[in-house]
Amino acid sequence: MFRLTKDTKIGELLDVAPDMANVLSEMGMHCVGCPSSRGETLEQAADVHGMDVDDLVEDIKGFMEG
Repeated sequence: MFRLTKDTKIGELLDVAPDMANVLSEMGMHCVGCPSSRGETLEQAADVHGMDVDDLVEDIKGFMEG
């Protein structure tokens, strides 16, 4: 069962919810198209993009539930 956390890798997220690539891109994470981003955790990506990882995870959960 998929569980979204700050340690979720971008690739894992996109495997279960491919449409999240557009959502992440709209949030400013344009790197999701880069093959190396698949191995990055949400926490790593948030840090690189100056985002709060807890807010990011909650936003993603909201999109996935909505």
